[in-house]
Amino acid sequence: MTELKDVLAIKRIYDEASDDDGYRVLVDRLWPRGVSKDRARLDLWLKEIAPSPPLRTEFAHMQERFEGFRSSYQAELEQNPAVEQLLELAAGKKRLTLLYGARDPEINHARVLLEFLLGAGAVGK
Repeated sequence: MTELKDVLAIKRIYDEASDDDGYRVLVDRLWPRGVSKDRARLDLWLKEIAPSPPLRTEFAHMQERFEGFRSSYQAELEQNPAVEQLLELAAGKKRLTLLYGARDPEINHARVLLEFLLGAGAVGK
């Protein structure tokens, strides 16, 4: 058994891609501005794991709305079949990097997603 915390990472898609990233998954619903598909070096674009459009719009990356957003997004994730897809992907990887476009490395949906996935425990190898 490998711990998810040893497999999963998050990274801003605007940061330079690295071999250490392993399998790169974009977890945004919208394609990030100014990033070419070549530069992105994606293995998968999993739009379905992103927050719903109404939730994303309501949050608007405003710090004072983050805790409410976190709760609402976690509730969405509990019902989202793409979570299982990500966990299955993680089971076969040494590293799986969740890519996001938000500017703030702490106040974003990828951080909430990572925390949610880590709550799932371990993955089989």
